Amino acid sequence: MLVLGLTGSIGMGKSTTARLFSEAGVPVYDADATVHKIYEGEAAPAIEAAFPGTTVNGKVDREKLSAKVVHDAAAMELLERIVHPMLHAYRRAFLDKAERSGADVAVVDVPLLFETGGEKQVDAVVVVSTTTDVQRERILARGNMTAEKLDAILARQLPDAEKRRRADFVVDTSHGLDHARAQIREILAQAVKMPRRRS
Repeated sequence: MLVLGLTGSIGMGKSTTARLFSEAGVPVYDADATVHKIYEGEAAPAIEAAFPGTTVNGKVDREKLSAKVVHDAAAMELLERIVHPMLHAYRRAFLDKAERSGADVAVVDVPLLFETGGEKQVDAVVVVSTTTDVQRERILARGNMTAEKLDAILARQLPDAEKRRRADFVVDTSHGLDHARAQIREILAQAVKMPRRRS
């Protein structure tokens, strides 16, 4: 089974692209959804111990946690040390299940794939991209986003140009769903012929 890493900066259309892979019959692991799950379960006690006052009723309050870590590199590193081993276990279980099901290709959707060295754990990388104007417009249309918060998020993410340079495939979401679907079909046709390179 070939494993594609799906990534892209905030507002590029990555969630939509993940959904399109799913529609094409490809098993998709969603790192963000898994974070939500562990924040409501096994990660909450360790996060509360490390960042007191960030949980409510035994679940992580993402806004409170974000306020403590978004501008603090050391705090972010501590959070990642708590969360990443749990995420890794979920991803391993997902890939084992996908392989047992006979899937030729599986997708792991990881927002900070390059930033966390995750490209070494996949066979090829798909980067989702669009223009800077479209990106900012999409993000600032979200109710809970401010220009300052956006700049802090973007500062933690590898620049889009660098992601595109390091990608095996790029899905450009600037031209609508049908165009994106066509790109995904082409990626899947090429992916099954690629050598495995996971370390």
